[in-house]
Amino acid sequence: MRRCPDTARSSRRSLLLTAAAASLGLPAVAQTGAWPGGRPLRIVVPYGPGGFTDVTARLVAQQLQQRLGVPVNVDNRPGANSILGVDQVAKAAPDGSTFAMVIAAYAANTTLYPKLPYDPRRDLTGVSLVGLSPLVAAVNNDAPFKNAKELVAYAKANPGKVSFGSSGNGSAAHLTTELLKAQTNTFMVHIPYRGAAAALADLVGGQIQLFLDAAQGLIQPGRAGRVRLIGVAADKRLAVLPDVPTFVEQGFKDFTGSTWAGLLAPAATPKEVVQRVADEVGRIVQTEEMRQRLEAMGTVPVGSGPADFNNFIDAETRKWAAVIQRAKVVPD
Repeated sequence: MRRCPDTARSSRRSLLLTAAAASLGLPAVAQTGAWPGGRPLRIVVPYGPGGFTDVTARLVAQQLQQRLGVPVNVDNRPGANSILGVDQVAKAAPDGSTFAMVIAAYAANTTLYPKLPYDPRRDLTGVSLVGLSPLVAAVNNDAPFKNAKELVAYAKANPGKVSFGSSGNGSAAHLTTELLKAQTNTFMVHIPYRGAAAALADLVGGQIQLFLDAAQGLIQPGRAGRVRLIGVAADKRLAVLPDVPTFVEQGFKDFTGSTWAGLLAPAATPKEVVQRVADEVGRIVQTEEMRQRLEAMGTVPVGSGPADFNNFIDAETRKWAAVIQRAKVVPD
């Protein structure tokens, strides 16, 4: 999904941007020129500070500010599994000053909450998929399985004896493990927590045996030997965890699951503004500095364009809708 525009495509985009800007009464700007109108940007993070979404948003905001020459502020608006913050962006003026940084829960919420206060397809549009963070399976050190094959074999032989944690019903950790259960025809017991930290603490303590989560929160516990990392839910190993095999390598070819971070904008935001931000994000995530910082978090840099990100959201929505309906998942 990485953008690899050739010179001709880039030139056409610059011409379209210039023409569109003129028609809107905005200054005609080159791809790396001044930001139209000089308005500050706000990136709404629908979660509290310090987590995966917030850290990614701040990394992007810092670089966007330098490239656009205007302040780019991160605004944490947590609540209702990201719905409150996303709703603010859906209802914001579509003037190119307001964006949201969302994760996989955004796609799952479409099915989890039939009566959302916004319509994801009508009120919002994708800007750029910043990066993918495949989930990593961590198990308690005393668990009677040391790799993915042993986990599945044990779960099949002992239905209900493996308990797995998540940061809440409908979270990426929950849905990805439900996908694993469905694909392997196993029965494991879900224990929802209020946040990943509590789930990890009980994993270390032995109250649960399995926890799939973004690598960011599991890298250090794994390296310190507090938990055992047995698999990555992706088709390629993570650069930050080169010794942890994927589930695909271990014989589970269809099992992949990730959280991700991407920018949204109000649907009526001018297309040339959306494209400009997407282009800048694409450049940002391909810099060596940003690649290293994202990969250190267990995130694979992407930097897609708007159309690709919208298609990705649609695919994620369908994927997790099937899991939610099959497992009869309901929100907390």
